Amino acid sequence: MTCAVGLAEWRLPASGAAAVRAAAGAGADGLQLDLGGPGRGPWLDAPGRTDAVRAAADATGVRLLAMAGNHLNDVGLTSAAARPVLVRLLDTAVALGVPLAFAPSFRRSAIDGPDAFAATAATLRWASAEAVARGLLLGSENVLPCAQARELAARVASPAFRLVLDCYNPVEAGLRPDCLVACCGDLLADQVHLKDGPPGTGATPPLGTGTAGLDATLGALRRVPVRALVLENDYRDGDSARLAADLAWARRHAPTFSGTPR
Repeated sequence: MTCAVGLAEWRLPASGAAAVRAAAGAGADGLQLDLGGPGRGPWLDAPGRTDAVRAAADATGVRLLAMAGNHLNDVGLTSAAARPVLVRLLDTAVALGVPLAFAPSFRRSAIDGPDAFAATAATLRWASAEAVARGLLLGSENVLPCAQARELAARVASPAFRLVLDCYNPVEAGLRPDCLVACCGDLLADQVHLKDGPPGTGATPPLGTGTAGLDATLGALRRVPVRALVLENDYRDGDSARLAADLAWARRHAPTFSGTPR
């Protein structure tokens, strides 16, 4: 299996089936989708939307790679509101036939102390059992240091659990992504977010030109299976030339990965 180059729906100016067609038009192999929610666009599991996305993927050949629950950053992963969202996330992943669903831990879901760490581990342990029941992998995207990331996985204690690596968020948190790969490579999801920076919003630097140290991270990642490099720079302004340049950058690197999933 070759390593795909994909896009993240939430960083595009389109959503749902239109995002699938936009990914095809840009020449991407695949797309990570977002569940949606208040402030994040229509729910993907709203009547007709899941079927429309699946039909667009079938028509264009774009692979549906993963489901993200970015709304969890708004409600808090450990809040009472989170578990229904997680169930919807997992059920939508099944409906779309994607192998991975993941929960980010930023803003209201930030793991910012021992209590938040323990509560996050408990929620992810429950959600991992739900993922196993559906034949899915469950990912956590966070900025924990190496030892804490491994401890989180140990507390979740599920063969379905993965860490989703973003190539820039750890840098912003004062960490080195290549060191995280060296420490936690056996725990990583085989889909990796490519992002450079700063800034966090607006026109992000073209891949390979910012402060993320992408060359070192990609070098470390060559020792672990990577199925998809997913661009997460911000393309919501519709700058197709910048998107094309980043896709070309990622395509130059993709052949050096095996793409063989665990």
